[in-house]
Amino acid sequence: MNFNTILGSVDFLEFLRGKKASFLLSASVTKTCEIPNISQAGIPGKLDLTPTLDAEFLCTKEVRSLDDIAQTPKGVPTPALITRATHELNPFSNIEILDLGLSVKPKLRYFKTYGFDLEPSRRIDDKASINAMEVFQMGVQFAQDYELKDDYVILAESVPSGTTTAQASAMALGYKCKNYFSSSFKNSPEDIKYLTIKKALANINEDDEVFTKLSNVSDNMLIFNAGFVLGSTSKNMKVVLAGGTQMAAVLLIVNSVLEMMGGSIDSSNIALCTTKWIHEDENSNIKALLAQLKFPVNAYASDFDFRESNHPALKLYDEGEAKEGVGCGAALCYAAINGINKKELTQKIESFLG
Repeated sequence: MNFNTILGSVDFLEFLRGKKASFLLSASVTKTCEIPNISQAGIPGKLDLTPTLDAEFLCTKEVRSLDDIAQTPKGVPTPALITRATHELNPFSNIEILDLGLSVKPKLRYFKTYGFDLEPSRRIDDKASINAMEVFQMGVQFAQDYELKDDYVILAESVPSGTTTAQASAMALGYKCKNYFSSSFKNSPEDIKYLTIKKALANINEDDEVFTKLSNVSDNMLIFNAGFVLGSTSKNMKVVLAGGTQMAAVLLIVNSVLEMMGGSIDSSNIALCTTKWIHEDENSNIKALLAQLKFPVNAYASDFDFRESNHPALKLYDEGEAKEGVGCGAALCYAAINGINKKELTQKIESFLG
């Protein structure tokens, strides 16, 4: 197993080779996921359970708020399997959950879950109604207070329909991003997504300030994690954003906040890690999103795929379904720099499916 450099230098990820990592999962619900057929990140009609089930499986290798692991209507299992398999082969020092607005709290003992008294955000086509400034400041404060006992933190996400809210956020902030955002679908439901985003953008004015726009069209995870990234820079904390175009949108929000404030950051301790399925996706362009940042960032993509697997559900990943989530891209890069080989990781993932 190895990884490819999307932007920046190979040095950052190589420096982390063999070092200890804490894993934080930002779990949140935007009721945008209730729009029919907008996302397949979970079980139809129960998409709001996806981040809860992901948190449970990641921590315990079992789901407790439903009878079985979440999978798409086409049978694609959650990418939490990939991250969990990596953890079993070379454990993260710690796994903690950030509850950024869950419908159902994960049933976990011993694993730390941080609560912020946030409710699921509303549908963006009907105004998300988020206090974006407050949520952003929560992220800044949490990063400044967080006691990292390891060499770096992996910051992941689980938000069904999150790519829709991410694209709406980026468009609201003025970035060029048409056809740059990925989808959990192989064939993205562009008509549904673009109609939703069009309605969302109709609720803002071009001259609204950054947080006013985000309050209407974003989600808690994007805003909080942008605050976390900014807050982490004051402590020289090494942060790996674990995800694809949603985490790119987090960085775009940071960029816009800095422009609004007339500020700057030292981004040398920030990186983004994603999957081969995102990096090579013909229907999105994560590099083009990151290239719009006014600060440099290191970005990497794992070269892992399921060519060594005969499991039909896993083969769907190689066909363009699912692609990313629950930090699996960063987990795969972590595996690459910690001596986990492709065969043993594939077998471990398959073992979860019977």
